[in-house]
Amino acid sequence: MSVALVTGSSRGLGFATAQALGRLGHRVIVTARDQASADKAAADLRSKGYDAEGLTLDVTSPDSVEAAANRVLELDGGLDILVNNAGILPEATDGEQHEFASLGLFKDTYATNVFGPVAVAEAFLPLLRRSPAGRIVNVSTTMGSLNDQASPESPYYSTVVPAYQSSKAALNSVTIALAKKLAGTPIKVTSVCPGFVQTDLTPINREQAPLTAEQASEVVVRAATLPADAASGTFFDQDGAVAW
Repeated sequence: MSVALVTGSSRGLGFATAQALGRLGHRVIVTARDQASADKAAADLRSKGYDAEGLTLDVTSPDSVEAAANRVLELDGGLDILVNNAGILPEATDGEQHEFASLGLFKDTYATNVFGPVAVAEAFLPLLRRSPAGRIVNVSTTMGSLNDQASPESPYYSTVVPAYQSSKAALNSVTIALAKKLAGTPIKVTSVCPGFVQTDLTPINREQAPLTAEQASEVVVRAATLPADAASGTFFDQDGAVAW
C-alpha cells in the first residue's frame, strides 16, 4: 500500500485531499499543528473505512518537521506521496493600512508558504527516494503566476495581496528547481492551482468561492497520482497548464 502525507490536512482542502487519496486506497497521514486535531481528522477518515494516521506537523518548526519525518520512517519505512498543502493568507483579514505591505505579514506568509514546503521536502525526500513512484505536489495558485499578475487580461490582475502572491510565485520556482534536482529519478514534482475554494483561507469572501474543497481536491489528487510518463516540473489547474 502506498503512503501519502498531506500537510495542513485536518480541515478544508487538505482534509478533502486526504480523504480522496484514502478513497483511492492510499494509506493517508493526516497532519496538523496539534496532535488532537490530527487525531480527530484521522479518526473521521477511519470511520469511513480509510487507512489513516494522525501526526503533528508544524511546517514552520524545523524540529516538528524532523520529528514528523522520523515518525513516518518508523511507522511506514518510506513515503510515496507528499502534498505541501499548508498555506496562509493573513492579508485577507488585515485591517491595517500600509503604504505597500506589512513586513510582519510577509515574514509570516513566507514562513508557512515557502520555507515550510522547503523544510518538509528536505526532510521527507530520503523517504520519497525509497518509493518506486514518488510524487510531490505543491499547492499553489494562479494568483501567484507572474504572467497573470502582469497581464491586464487576467481576471487576477486587480488582485493585490503581495505577500501571498509572491510567496506562491516563490513556491512555483521551488517546484521547478526541485524537479531539476530530481531529474533522472522516479519522483515527479508539480505545482497545482485548486481554484477559488470555500475554505478558511479566505474567510471574508468564502461564500463567493465556486468550488467546494472536495471539488478542488480533484486537481491535487491528479498531480499526486501522475503516471510514469508524465512530465515533472509543471503547473496546472483543472483546465490544464497555467503560465508561470
